[in-house]
Amino acid sequence: MSTLAIILCIVCQLFLVVGQLFLKRAMDPKKPGGWGRMALRLAPGIACMTIWFFLWLGLLERLELSHIFPFEGLNPPILVLAAGVFLKEKLAPSAWLGMGLITVGIVLVTGS
Repeated sequence: MSTLAIILCIVCQLFLVVGQLFLKRAMDPKKPGGWGRMALRLAPGIACMTIWFFLWLGLLERLELSHIFPFEGLNPPILVLAAGVFLKEKLAPSAWLGMGLITVGIVLVTGS
Protein backbone atom coordinates (compact mmCIF):
# COMPACT_ATOMS: atom_id res chain seq x y z
CA MET A 1 0.00 0.00 0.00
CA SER A 2 1.44 3.36 -1.00
CA THR A 3 2.07 6.22 1.41
CA LEU A 4 -0.55 8.32 -0.39
CA ALA A 5 -3.16 5.59 0.05
CA ILE A 6 -2.39 5.37 3.77
CA ILE A 7 -2.66 9.14 4.13
CA LEU A 8 -5.96 9.19 2.25
CA CYS A 9 -7.34 6.42 4.48
CA ILE A 10 -6.39 8.40 7.58
CA VAL A 11 -7.82 11.64 6.16
CA CYS A 12 -11.01 9.76 5.33
CA GLN A 13 -11.36 8.63 8.94
CA LEU A 14 -10.66 12.15 10.18
CA PHE A 15 -13.55 13.49 8.10
CA LEU A 16 -15.81 10.86 9.66
CA VAL A 17 -14.73 11.76 13.20
CA VAL A 18 -15.04 15.52 12.63
CA GLY A 19 -18.49 14.98 11.14
CA GLN A 20 -19.56 13.00 14.19
CA LEU A 21 -18.26 15.72 16.52
CA PHE A 22 -20.17 18.40 14.62
CA LEU A 23 -23.34 16.32 14.74
CA LYS A 24 -22.94 15.74 18.48
CA ARG A 25 -22.51 19.48 19.07
CA ALA A 26 -25.51 20.28 16.89
CA MET A 27 -27.73 17.92 18.87
CA ASP A 28 -26.87 19.53 22.22
CA PRO A 29 -30.22 20.18 23.94
CA LYS A 30 -28.74 23.17 25.81
CA LYS A 31 -28.24 25.14 22.58
CA PRO A 32 -30.96 27.76 22.05
CA GLY A 33 -32.94 28.10 18.87
CA GLY A 34 -35.43 26.11 16.91
CA TRP A 35 -35.19 23.71 14.03
CA GLY A 36 -33.69 26.32 11.72
CA ARG A 37 -30.72 26.94 13.98
CA MET A 38 -30.28 23.22 14.53
CA ALA A 39 -30.20 22.70 10.76
CA LEU A 40 -27.45 25.32 10.47
CA ARG A 41 -25.46 23.58 13.19
CA LEU A 42 -25.95 20.20 11.47
CA ALA A 43 -24.66 21.44 8.10
CA PRO A 44 -20.90 21.16 8.86
CA GLY A 45 -21.36 17.64 10.18
CA ILE A 46 -23.35 16.59 7.15
CA ALA A 47 -20.72 18.17 4.88
CA CYS A 48 -17.86 16.31 6.58
CA MET A 49 -19.71 13.01 6.46
CA THR A 50 -20.50 13.58 2.77
CA ILE A 51 -16.82 14.18 2.02
CA TRP A 52 -15.98 11.02 4.01
CA PHE A 53 -18.54 9.01 2.02
CA PHE A 54 -17.24 10.00 -1.42
CA LEU A 55 -13.60 9.72 -0.38
CA TRP A 56 -14.30 6.23 0.98
CA LEU A 57 -16.03 5.27 -2.28
CA GLY A 58 -12.96 6.45 -4.20
CA LEU A 59 -10.70 4.37 -1.99
CA LEU A 60 -12.95 1.33 -2.44
CA GLU A 61 -12.74 1.76 -6.19
CA ARG A 62 -8.94 1.85 -6.32
CA LEU A 63 -7.75 -0.32 -3.44
CA GLU A 64 -8.46 -3.76 -2.07
CA LEU A 65 -11.02 -3.79 0.72
CA SER A 66 -8.79 -6.01 2.85
CA HIS A 67 -6.14 -3.26 2.79
CA ILE A 68 -8.30 -0.25 3.57
CA PHE A 69 -10.92 -1.66 5.91
CA PRO A 70 -8.53 -1.95 8.89
CA PHE A 71 -8.36 1.85 8.84
CA GLU A 72 -12.00 1.84 9.98
CA GLY A 73 -10.51 0.74 13.29
CA LEU A 74 -8.91 4.18 13.63
CA ASN A 75 -12.33 5.72 14.09
CA PRO A 76 -12.91 4.67 17.74
CA PRO A 77 -9.55 5.81 19.17
CA ILE A 78 -9.57 9.08 17.23
CA LEU A 79 -13.19 9.72 18.22
CA VAL A 80 -12.50 9.01 21.91
CA LEU A 81 -9.50 11.37 21.88
CA ALA A 82 -11.41 14.06 20.00
CA ALA A 83 -14.41 13.76 22.34
CA GLY A 84 -12.09 14.21 25.29
CA VAL A 85 -10.39 17.25 23.78
CA PHE A 86 -13.25 19.04 22.02
CA LEU A 87 -16.32 17.90 23.95
CA LYS A 88 -14.56 17.71 27.35
CA GLU A 89 -15.69 14.12 27.88
CA LYS A 90 -13.83 12.10 30.52
CA LEU A 91 -11.65 9.20 29.39
CA ALA A 92 -11.53 6.12 31.59
CA PRO A 93 -8.27 4.15 31.88
CA SER A 94 -9.94 1.27 30.05
CA ALA A 95 -10.57 3.63 27.11
CA TRP A 96 -6.85 4.41 26.92
CA LEU A 97 -6.01 0.71 27.02
CA GLY A 98 -8.58 -0.07 24.34
CA MET A 99 -7.26 2.68 22.07
CA GLY A 100 -3.74 1.31 22.43
CA LEU A 101 -4.83 -2.23 21.59
CA ILE A 102 -6.82 -1.05 18.56
CA THR A 103 -3.86 0.97 17.28
CA VAL A 104 -1.47 -1.98 17.67
CA GLY A 105 -3.95 -4.20 15.83
CA ILE A 106 -4.23 -1.76 12.93
CA VAL A 107 -0.45 -1.55 12.63
CA LEU A 108 -0.21 -5.37 12.60
CA VAL A 109 -2.94 -5.81 10.00
CA THR A 110 -1.85 -3.06 7.62
CA GLY A 111 1.79 -4.10 7.86
CA SER A 112 1.06 -7.56 6.50
